[in-house]
Amino acid sequence: QINKMFGTVVVGVGIAGLARIRDLMNPMPSSPSEHLKLFGFVSRRSFGNINEAKQISLEDALRSKDIHAAFISTENRSHEETIRMFLEAGKHVLVEYPMALSAKAAHELWEMAEQKGKVLHVEHIELLTEEYKQLKKEVAGKDLVKGTLHFTGSVLDENKTGFPAFSGIARLTWLIDLFGDLTVTSATREKQKDKNYSRMTVHFQTANKKPLTWIEERGPGMRREKKINFCFTSGCLENFPQAPRSAVGLFMQDQNLFAKKLLGQVSKEELAAEKWRILRCLDLADVIQQHCEQPEKICS
Repeated sequence: QINKMFGTVVVGVGIAGLARIRDLMNPMPSSPSEHLKLFGFVSRRSFGNINEAKQISLEDALRSKDIHAAFISTENRSHEETIRMFLEAGKHVLVEYPMALSAKAAHELWEMAEQKGKVLHVEHIELLTEEYKQLKKEVAGKDLVKGTLHFTGSVLDENKTGFPAFSGIARLTWLIDLFGDLTVTSATREKQKDKNYSRMTVHFQTANKKPLTWIEERGPGMRREKKINFCFTSGCLENFPQAPRSAVGLFMQDQNLFAKKLLGQVSKEELAAEKWRILRCLDLADVIQQHCEQPEKICS
């Protein structure tokens, strides 16, 4: 494994895809990423080259014996189909969250990866930020009484990004990672089409029956921002703890983690815990979507 190189292809060249190309071309010295070699990128638009990276067709990427892994940075809606194609072609896959827009698809893809003995890695850079790492330290060992996580951001095209419980799964991932398993007690969604405004409100219970609320709110000109209010028996946390800037970029940290998995350097326990967390969040996102879409059925 020491000298093993994994040929990679980046699929989709939006913001994440371009970051992936940059990081694959400039791996951190002496990091697991040095075992990844970029062979090219796939895009529906024609670019020719980006820096030194050359554009290749999807067919070539799937067929090539030199390509062992795909980095999928397409829009959310097409993640499922793209993952399936690369797994079927016997390639490892790194995909930006959410891995799919239904829990059923996610479970199927995971099973497929396991059957084929391939790594399926879902990017969760929200867990890698210094801000989050500090928050996690701060929360550790405290007893939750109740809490709220409120996210605001600009308008998304839901045809591409999916239902807010999926496009916003980074917030759900935080809550599960901080407070353990959750159950959905209720979920509603308010939409004002004329104003292009949407607000999803989800109520959870922790294993200890404590209430947690997640609000995902989007509208024109809304600042991208997270507000927290977590109350513990010892007091409330309303602001993020101060955190230094990380020396290593988030996508690079994620890429190193993927390379470690390819090299067999991540423990079975860690892999199992991560699989549980990812699939559990997608299961909950599904439940949330069902709750939010229920009233429409009754009205019709």
